[in-house]
Amino acid sequence: MKKVALIGAGVSKFGVRKATYRDLIWEAGTACFASVPGVKPKDIDGMVVGSVMPERTAFQSHISSLAAEALGIRPSTLSARTEHMCASGTVGIRYAYAFIAAGLADLVMVLGVETLNQPSGDEAILNMGTGVDREWEAAFGLTAPPCFALAAQRHMAQYGTTEEQLAMVGVKNHTHASKNPNAHFNKGATLDQVLGSRMISSPLRLFMCSPITDGAAAVIVASEERARALTDKPVWIRGTGQALDGFQLTSLHEDYAHWPAMKRAGESAYRMAGVAPADVDLAEVHDCFSIAELIAYEELGFCKKGEAGAFMAAGRSDYGGDVVVNPRGGLIGCGHPLGATGVAQAAEVFVQLRGDAGARQVPDAAIGLTHNNSGMGEHVVMIYGKDPA
Repeated sequence: MKKVALIGAGVSKFGVRKATYRDLIWEAGTACFASVPGVKPKDIDGMVVGSVMPERTAFQSHISSLAAEALGIRPSTLSARTEHMCASGTVGIRYAYAFIAAGLADLVMVLGVETLNQPSGDEAILNMGTGVDREWEAAFGLTAPPCFALAAQRHMAQYGTTEEQLAMVGVKNHTHASKNPNAHFNKGATLDQVLGSRMISSPLRLFMCSPITDGAAAVIVASEERARALTDKPVWIRGTGQALDGFQLTSLHEDYAHWPAMKRAGESAYRMAGVAPADVDLAEVHDCFSIAELIAYEELGFCKKGEAGAFMAAGRSDYGGDVVVNPRGGLIGCGHPLGATGVAQAAEVFVQLRGDAGARQVPDAAIGLTHNNSGMGEHVVMIYGKDPA
């Protein structure tokens, strides 16, 4: 297979935006092209767009073609939309990677975009219920917050994880987001603020949860030949893995504190990349709720099972620790515009491995990991490096 790299990345401002769906595409796409001056829209031969709910929030389908035309791109090798709930953006990057590695494309833009607060934030709660089994789970209240609350309750009961340790994830990620001008939240948060925020689904409080966010992000993925010709600082895709255990809660591991599909996806990515968890300098993990980040520490091999709370409390997932997790603020601080999240994670790894992350730069970053989940049972992992292998 051909080697594949990221050569450009751009992110819109995340938040509750007045911008239209097309406006957000323009913002992220324009920022992405600005990051690699040698590439123009006419040079892009493929387009993949990750977007979950445009039919409900923008009243629009045929998304990839819309985005391509909005940006002046005329795909000749690949045009596709990925809808895979929260992992849509990362799955889009995997599509682009696979096409380029197989020699079917050379230069592909992957863009993720969502306007979740349209027509109103209240309706977003109803819309999000489509991400679980609407007939057998959502209809009975088993939407995302209570599902992840069950995982948190199990982790606390089995391993002694505390509410304060869950809150520390919110503190860390809101603090990181304060250094990210594109983040949904920029003010940071104290432990007292997180623990004092209103309960959403016990034990998960408001500041332990990701917000309903509008936003877009884009990356340009290139073959080795094009990458070396267009930039002197490509960021290489070294490994990837994806695994699914089930859709309904009843299909998952009987212990909700164990997410074996994430472990398998991570192991596949590590094996392909030829690295180990200890080699990872920064990780963008799917902290839709704080318990998800803690479980990610364990399943991705940063600490042993049951030790995530202590790992967090010791500062081992922050600057100066073992691995810097969610330096852009994660989903909790930066926001979670579904289809854009995985692409924004890749964009963060891109600037970090190039040494361009400014106030949130991870020192000497050489290996970066991104992780998305779609519920507790499906996970996608990507590993990137400054060097191809």
